[in-house]
Amino acid sequence: MKEEQVQDPNELNENVINEEQATEETVSEAGTVSAEEAGDAARMQTLADELQGRVLRVQADFDNFRRRTQKEKEELAQYATSKLINELLPVLDNFDRALVTAPAGPETEAFTKGVNMIFRQLDGVLKSEGLTAMESVGQPFNPEYHQAIMQVESEEHEEGIVTEEVQKGYLLKDKVLRPAMVKVSM
Repeated sequence: MKEEQVQDPNELNENVINEEQATEETVSEAGTVSAEEAGDAARMQTLADELQGRVLRVQADFDNFRRRTQKEKEELAQYATSKLINELLPVLDNFDRALVTAPAGPETEAFTKGVNMIFRQLDGVLKSEGLTAMESVGQPFNPEYHQAIMQVESEEHEEGIVTEEVQKGYLLKDKVLRPAMVKVSM
């Protein structure tokens, strides 16, 4: 049979106490921080704070970039038709001139009526896209909306008032597509 070794309970208590003391000494030695380790910790904290600041700035820059590109996308979608409409404005002007100078008479009445219907249809399509003609005559001169090509003396208008519109100006939604060419009183 095997012999069992039985330890004295006092010896067990001494072993446990010795192990606890050894653990406490190790912890207290680790808890003692040298000046060099404290400096390293401070540098690490400063570096961590600096990196955190950089991360926050990069995140803010990215958020600003995302908002700016979203706004540009919306503007592009809103004004995507501006190039085509801008190219159609001379056609609109020519229709307007043709209707003003159309000869009166029974033989040209049907032709004039047909041209007028085409003009109204084109004008309706452009208005549905957000095109509106500016009303300039009688308004104060505004360089954002008007292009002055001449100053004229006028007794019926004050100085700086648009007296005549040479070429119509147009707005596309809320943006000036083409300024009106006007004569201004002096």
